Amino acid sequence: MLFSPLTLRSLTLRNRLWVSPLCQYSSTNADGMPTDWHLVHLGSFARGGAGLVMAEATAVVPEGRISPHDTGIWNDEQAAAWKRVTDFIHSQGSAAAIQLAHAGRKASVYPEWGTLAGGHAGRGTVPVEQGGWVTEAPSAIAFEPYATPAALSASRIQELVQAFADGARRSVEAGFDLVEIHAAHGYLIHQFLSPLSNERGDEYGGSLENRARFLLDIVRAVRATVDVPVLVRFSATDYTEGGWDEDQTATVAHWALEAGADLFDISSGGLVRAPIPVGPGYQVPLAAHVREHGEVPVNAVGLITTAEQAEQILREGKADAIMMGREFMRDPHAPLRFARELGVEFDEGADIWPPQYVRANV
Repeated sequence: MLFSPLTLRSLTLRNRLWVSPLCQYSSTNADGMPTDWHLVHLGSFARGGAGLVMAEATAVVPEGRISPHDTGIWNDEQAAAWKRVTDFIHSQGSAAAIQLAHAGRKASVYPEWGTLAGGHAGRGTVPVEQGGWVTEAPSAIAFEPYATPAALSASRIQELVQAFADGARRSVEAGFDLVEIHAAHGYLIHQFLSPLSNERGDEYGGSLENRARFLLDIVRAVRATVDVPVLVRFSATDYTEGGWDEDQTATVAHWALEAGADLFDISSGGLVRAPIPVGPGYQVPLAAHVREHGEVPVNAVGLITTAEQAEQILREGKADAIMMGREFMRDPHAPLRFARELGVEFDEGADIWPPQYVRANV
């Protein structure tokens, strides 16, 4: 099943082994532009046989970047720069995807390794004088120890809905075959969804319908703008009592399906600091829950590292596709290896082995 095709709308993916969006913090000039690093990084996964290669969390507005060195899709110059990446991915037989994102209160922080391109080093919120900015969120509640964000006005919320739609349009112009709306890991849309970070008293806060309104507005706006498949990434639980959970995720996923989304990428955590029971396939039960109770297609992600593990998840009906992150970083050719381990024989014209590498498949 892992190497069987999957069709979403008019897009047929050659297999069900996909690359998770992986933050690289490598837009070196802090201008949101992808670089040679992104070409080689993402291109290597396509060469390695992935069915879908998804670019990292890419900001739809400058204020939506996690760090000053995140990629963006808020202007046409960025879209043009992405084109050579998507062209190479396509040349290797993979589909190209992009994750559209806004980090909300978790924006404007130092890269994971702590140093900006200009030499400034630190942890947490980047000061304005070092290229940081005032963050924005549904409510003025900080993700400690980051800076307290400004609460979004209703008019700014509508501007951001349009920014996601514009980002989707530019993504398609850049050659991406699929877009994913990032509603997970404690970033802006997740901040609206969870009562732990959303204390609004207007139509965007309170009830589940109101907390889901921002996401559903975005899904509808994106669907009205582009014809490509639309994924939504959810964190299915906050791992905290009184927070977002898998039942709410299943309900909102079904609403999003009705609004025009096609498949749901199920992760977890990131909104508040809470212990996460990490282990092999630890998020697979969450994906299975959302698939069953939301009656929606899903992919599973989270410490999936072997061919047998990935194949079993699909055969047991717990997910419709598999995303991997760290395993792909360790081995960009994981699909080639998995195919050999599973004894997959490809039909003529469907082989994922690049002709330059066929000698290794003997």
